[in-house]
Amino acid sequence: MNAKTPARARFVYSPLYRCDIGTHVFPIEKYALLHDRLVRSGQVAEDDFLAPAAATRAELELVHTPEYLDDLFAGRHTERTVRSEMRISHDIVAAFALGAGGTVLACRTAVRERTFAMNLAGGFHHAFADWAEGFCYINDVALGVHILRADGLVRRAMVVDCDLHQGNGTAELFRSEPEVFTFSIHEEAIYPIKRCSDLDIGLPSGCSGAHYLRDLERHLPPALDRHRPEFVLYVAGADPYRQDQLGSLQLSMDDLKRRDELVIGACAERGIPAAVVLAGGYAARVDDTVTIHYNTALTLLEHSRKAPARPDA
Repeated sequence: MNAKTPARARFVYSPLYRCDIGTHVFPIEKYALLHDRLVRSGQVAEDDFLAPAAATRAELELVHTPEYLDDLFAGRHTERTVRSEMRISHDIVAAFALGAGGTVLACRTAVRERTFAMNLAGGFHHAFADWAEGFCYINDVALGVHILRADGLVRRAMVVDCDLHQGNGTAELFRSEPEVFTFSIHEEAIYPIKRCSDLDIGLPSGCSGAHYLRDLERHLPPALDRHRPEFVLYVAGADPYRQDQLGSLQLSMDDLKRRDELVIGACAERGIPAAVVLAGGYAARVDDTVTIHYNTALTLLEHSRKAPARPDA
């Protein structure tokens, strides 16, 4: 591919992302629903989806300790796994490992094809090296960035986390990595106990969409220009939505579209390839959560034509 002609945005998906987590606030059915809407709308052909392979044990050890992975893959309820606030089974662990592999594939595809790519799962930013937390067993965000760097595909990277909740696990995992910049804009007074990102924007409860977008536009472009990443991983949570059940930010669907435009547009303007993961979203109507993710996908498709390779990358 010509370096100045970016590929169309790419999408990663497997029906095996869905597993039985029992009665739970996390709408795991959103993965299949988003896939189906993209296909039905004609935005992405079925044959165009990339199929992931599960992250291997060796890959997972780039992020997680062997002791934690032993507990995880044995399906053991221990102090390392219980803080997930989610049941544990071999099927659930397999689905998380597959979703992590999907994030790795999206990251590699974005960089190799110099485009944008979305994994229709992932964004499990609360998992730490040695324990699960907050519905997250495997930190695929950290894994994707670590593998790109281990592969020699990038040196400088940036995580832009726009989920309702701070990406505490990701912040901690990259705390001693000066070439990986962690950026988080989140509701301050809710879960989790915060760890220090390179730049944290903690918003007040009840924050309006205008306030959120003003802060994002004020802080993100200068951070991109200072750090000059060769790759961005965008954690595009749907939970800043004003009808989300776990938070109180007041963003409308139009505000969330503008958020996506700001993040993805900033990458496109600077010629930075980016991968997107879905993260959270707990609206009472699952269709609202799917619509927010669908709009993110449309923004990726629109901007994938506007991301020429940066000549000095």
